[in-house]
Amino acid sequence: MIVVENLTKRFGEKTVLRGISFRVNDGEIYGLLGPNGSGKSTTMKILVGILKPTSGSVTIEGIDPLKDPIRVKEVVGFVPETPVLYESLTPEEFFNFVGSVRRIAKEKLEERVNYLVKAFGIEEYLDQFIGTLSFGTQQKISLISALLHDPQVLVLDEAMNGLDPKSARILRELLLEFKEEGKSIVFSTHVLPLAEMICDRIGLIYRGELIVEGTMEELKEKVHEENLEDIFLKLTESKEEVENILQALKEAL
Repeated sequence: MIVVENLTKRFGEKTVLRGISFRVNDGEIYGLLGPNGSGKSTTMKILVGILKPTSGSVTIEGIDPLKDPIRVKEVVGFVPETPVLYESLTPEEFFNFVGSVRRIAKEKLEERVNYLVKAFGIEEYLDQFIGTLSFGTQQKISLISALLHDPQVLVLDEAMNGLDPKSARILRELLLEFKEEGKSIVFSTHVLPLAEMICDRIGLIYRGELIVEGTMEELKEKVHEENLEDIFLKLTESKEEVENILQALKEAL
């Protein structure tokens, strides 16, 4: 379980998060959505102990990332918005390095690597330097490394970025499988139909504030729109702007 209470983050005079609160239950996929610059990535970095909050609190499986950052990293699998990898290593060397840091038994590591490498179809790249591989392949490596230790909590920041349709489908099915296993998953994406499809609950963050939260049915009732895209645009004050731009394009064409 993830519990976030009154989370605030300032960088100098700039306030990025303004007292947001939410929780992600066991066996739940929670979509944290919002425009670029809304505070999603900052929130996720605080969840996994990379950033310290200015105020407020976070617990992951009952662990405070500020008090026990190592223990939090043991129970969390984190995929950042941009892959952070050792480009001079091959994927095989990198997975072995991750396995040694996480103290995963050799047999279990080999089993997990083989399973996930086949699932994401990167067998042919295992002996090539990571720095020579495409962004999409690097994203798959980042995903695999986050899943090697079979974490109880997943924090995925735009994890679908760069994935081909097959790999995106596989990740989607894996997330649903992890949910059935009772894992807590917080997931950000700009692919709104995907969020509408797999998220149990959705929180929309805008200008550092969590402005609405609920199931899709609850959001539809609150906002009086029929799909997540229209809900998103309406609440971020973008729907009228988009409609005006489209009308101007039609007239120009």
